[in-house]
Amino acid sequence: MKTILLVDDEQEIRDILKRKLARSNYMVDTASSGEEALNMCKSLRPDLLLLDIAMPAMDGYAVAIELKKQEAYKNLPIIFLTAKELDPLAVNRRVGEIGAFGYMMKPCSFEDLLAKIKSAIG
Repeated sequence: MKTILLVDDEQEIRDILKRKLARSNYMVDTASSGEEALNMCKSLRPDLLLLDIAMPAMDGYAVAIELKKQEAYKNLPIIFLTAKELDPLAVNRRVGEIGAFGYMMKPCSFEDLLAKIKSAIG
């Protein structure tokens, strides 16, 4: 079973996505901050990171950049989640620079998110 680390500062989003992804046969752990995500990656070794961009203290971009510096995580697929208020062109450029698998605008359909996850890790 593939493991996903879901990082979002909104409890409701974490709860909903964790429940739906578990029903789709993924093991899901959650983190509420960038720093917590970095610490969890060390012990969890997830197959995929679902990472909110806009979080207090350490945003999703900073988390991804920190992880990609480390040999163990340079090939970790990352799918960013972002609110529609952000400029899609800027997000797309930044996601590409970081080397992430892609991004989804929130709210998105669960089916679209699941398709993106499956294309990243099966």
